[in-house]
Amino acid sequence: MKHRKTYHSITHTGKENRQFQIAGPLSTDTIEQAEFDDGLKAFRQPEQQKKALIDVSKLEESRIVAAIENNKIVGYAVYLYPDEMERWSQYRFDNLIELGAIEVSMDYRGHNLAKEILKVSMMDDAVEDYIIITTEYYWHWDLRGTGLSIWDYRDIMEKVMKSGGLMWYATDDPEITSHPANCLMARVGSRVSTESVHEFDRVRFQNRYMI
Repeated sequence: MKHRKTYHSITHTGKENRQFQIAGPLSTDTIEQAEFDDGLKAFRQPEQQKKALIDVSKLEESRIVAAIENNKIVGYAVYLYPDEMERWSQYRFDNLIELGAIEVSMDYRGHNLAKEILKVSMMDDAVEDYIIITTEYYWHWDLRGTGLSIWDYRDIMEKVMKSGGLMWYATDDPEITSHPANCLMARVGSRVSTESVHEFDRVRFQNRYMI
């Protein structure tokens, strides 16, 4: 599969008329030359996370879309093939990618940046060739930092994902079914074949119960 990437950029006005560029997929050079906000530390320390994004940006299938203020990355989303340890890597075709991470700096929350990042992610016509998934696990959520309950946070996450066209999908994946707040969400592109959809269904449901 040829992973076509068409760059898109919009200007988003946040609180207090602050201006953000929401853009992507970003090139490796753009990420290298940009500053990286100190508040982006949900997964690892900021300097290490920037290096991780640079490495991911070199993968053929990857897509990185970011919120940028004055050449500083303050939020981002990363799309790439599922990790080999995940069930979703069993999918037999090359048109399934995962929203592996989405993060907005603590200092920049309240500007609706996550929603705008997802909207720009879906502006590229090439996404119609993909099944895009995300797996939401409550233990990854910043419940302490936000002060939200599990269910309030889950509600916000669903609304954010729906802004990018991702919808809830059932699955028997044991990690997801281990807690009712966890969920699988996906967006099936308009050009995805019936064969691919059937394969996605096969991966979603692997257990057979005797009646």
